[in-house]
Amino acid sequence: MIEECLIVEFAIDGDNCPLADATAATGVGLSAQPPQLRPDGNSLVRFSATATAADTLTRPLDGDDRLRYLHRVDHDDRATFRCLSKQPCVVHDLVSEGLLLESLGYNDGTATVRGAVVGYTVLAGVRRRAEGTVGISIQRISPLKAGGSSTTSMTTRWGLTPKQLDAIRTARRLGYFEQPRRADASDVAAALEISKSAFLERLRRAERTVFTQLF
Repeated sequence: MIEECLIVEFAIDGDNCPLADATAATGVGLSAQPPQLRPDGNSLVRFSATATAADTLTRPLDGDDRLRYLHRVDHDDRATFRCLSKQPCVVHDLVSEGLLLESLGYNDGTATVRGAVVGYTVLAGVRRRAEGTVGISIQRISPLKAGGSSTTSMTTRWGLTPKQLDAIRTARRLGYFEQPRRADASDVAAALEISKSAFLERLRRAERTVFTQLF
């Protein structure tokens, strides 16, 4: 039995898909759910962007012949889109090689893919599959030890809820805690697909929980 599962994050350039092209053309970033591949080869896609940038993003998406049935819903400070894509992205190739996709984002034409693979052999296969069509670089690798998930151990140790832990991890990944910040609260909220106030409330509750135990 393989005992080591790896959490990996890739940066992918050159994936000529509608979402990548739209972010390259507009400079607007978006956060996407794992696409669902249909038997006919088309993909069902769901993604979101901040409400202030949604109008800029809508125009190139609505004019892209590769997308059909584009639908937009505005709520709070972000917009959520749903559509059918006639051109599947490279993510489907990575999944077919063994990547368990967890999150997907696009910014300036570059896709950030985060997921899990079972062992380094599968990781090598995923990377080879991507390198055959696009540019790919590994941004981060961390082991997920057998016997429990990292989420379970963190929530048990610090008393955090899964949503609070997800908020902290996403904020750290996007550079919210760096000086100077690479992302603000609105950016993190968009990646989490929640409102800015909801993200800040989760962060405050998580900080209070952790600081109470530390001090």
